[in-house]
Amino acid sequence: MNNDTSIPSAHAGRRELRLPEGIVDKAVAMSLAEDLGLGGDITTEATIPAGTRAKAVIAARKAGTVAGIQLAKSAFKTLDPLTEFETVIDDGGTVEAGGVIARVSGDARALLTAERTALNFLGHMSGIATLTARYVDAVKGTKARIIDTRKTTPGLRALEKFAVRCGGGVNHRFGLFDAVLIKDNHIEAAGGIGPALERAREHAGHMVKVEIEVTSIAELIDALELNPDAVLLDNMPPEMLKEAVEQVAGRVITEASGGVTLETVRAIAESGVDLISVGALTHSAPVLDIGLDF
Repeated sequence: MNNDTSIPSAHAGRRELRLPEGIVDKAVAMSLAEDLGLGGDITTEATIPAGTRAKAVIAARKAGTVAGIQLAKSAFKTLDPLTEFETVIDDGGTVEAGGVIARVSGDARALLTAERTALNFLGHMSGIATLTARYVDAVKGTKARIIDTRKTTPGLRALEKFAVRCGGGVNHRFGLFDAVLIKDNHIEAAGGIGPALERAREHAGHMVKVEIEVTSIAELIDALELNPDAVLLDNMPPEMLKEAVEQVAGRVITEASGGVTLETVRAIAESGVDLISVGALTHSAPVLDIGLDF
């Protein structure tokens, strides 16, 4: 599990948030290839004379938190390297309804062809960032941090987890390879909490953290005897979470998970847990309505 404490909250002074260029370029190339197929943009080529120049603004139809600027810029510049792209609001910044996010100018055909790819990335990622920021705001004043899960769109995990960071959240493990998370089915198949944790400790390297899921105080007590790095408190009501936090007494990291909503997250945070994982950040965030206007 990634417990990087350097990721800032949604409203703190933040360092610049950027994705590796290789991830950006690969995602954009795949998206453009999907859109253009074998014939290219036949509508634009039929209606817009070659050499036509144009200017446009990318603006938010609704207020939200921005994520995906790099991908939007890459979409336009991939088709016309001479495109001028002026970022008005950086990733992680907030935009009001009607606010300009970026200005773009260049070959009109390239702008029109790249438009949907750019807006798809911006709208989807900004929707995730916007929902994340709402959860972060909801727990403000508590010690709890909002984290994501692996419930992501296949092929887009890096982008979606980046969007969570833009909204002030923190990333959980990226995949199955970078941390041990023992869940209920692992425990059942392994023969119990003890055998599962013991085998995990034997297998995991010294840099790999081990977290285990528990559903009751009795299971928590059993797990704590084997010194995991973190415990996932699954589907516990706030009263039980508070009891669990008292039982842990700061010995390990506590993560609350299961059915978390904007209506319940505050009470969960006030139980004293360290982390609250929310699958909805990436699997249910509505797209932020963003448009491009010539």
